Amino acid sequence: MVVNLTGTDWLRVLRADTDPRAVLVCFPPGGGSVTAYRSLAQRFGAGIAVYAVQYPGRQDRLGEKPIPDLGVLAEQAVRDMSSWPVDTPVAIFGHSMGATVAFEAARRWEAAGRTLARLFVSGRPAPDLAETGRLHLGSDDDLIGQLELLSNDPASVRILREEPSLAELVLPALRSDYQAVETYRYEPSAPLRGPITALISDADPTTTVAQAGEWAAHTSGSFEVNTFQGGHFYLDLPENTSAVADLVTARLNSIR
Repeated sequence: MVVNLTGTDWLRVLRADTDPRAVLVCFPPGGGSVTAYRSLAQRFGAGIAVYAVQYPGRQDRLGEKPIPDLGVLAEQAVRDMSSWPVDTPVAIFGHSMGATVAFEAARRWEAAGRTLARLFVSGRPAPDLAETGRLHLGSDDDLIGQLELLSNDPASVRILREEPSLAELVLPALRSDYQAVETYRYEPSAPLRGPITALISDADPTTTVAQAGEWAAHTSGSFEVNTFQGGHFYLDLPENTSAVADLVTARLNSIR
């Protein structure tokens, strides 16, 4: 049984289970928080516990300084995960920036001698593709414009232009996350032993299906790519949320 980690700063319970056959740990996208996975967590049935990572600088951690380093974010999450019993079957899920943080967490998890049930990476090229953008050095308008480009509903982002006080709360963490992504550089090492499932949408401006397929080089286990309809935040569409939950459940049900 997994110990109760409700009170930790980094790991928050989105779906509790008294005797889970698997635990899914979710890493939010850039600018995001644990609420990014609340709808997904609600789609799972008995036997799967869902945790999400709360990065500093947002929601109830708003008073903390954001951390512009993907490796440090991964280390802090794994530190808390390491208090779980050694036989806990752990799978890790990340979308966008969260996919790279999830990958770094998976590396650290296995390096500590723990077993990775599966890594799910969504909406993100493989980590050895270096980012060339420097959006974190741009203006607030540049950051908001990028959000509008990626959002399923650009009009919902416009409030950041209309409400400067809201932008002052949201944009520092987003800028820090872009800095973390744009300054991240992959350090080669042995591939993961655990399998990888890559998820990609057919209209994502940040990642192609071919780029999603390049995650195959980062595991010595099995690999697959699954494609969904929608843009970068395809996971927020109800039909995709259910389909992704079904896919994850099917893969976790195969854990022995």
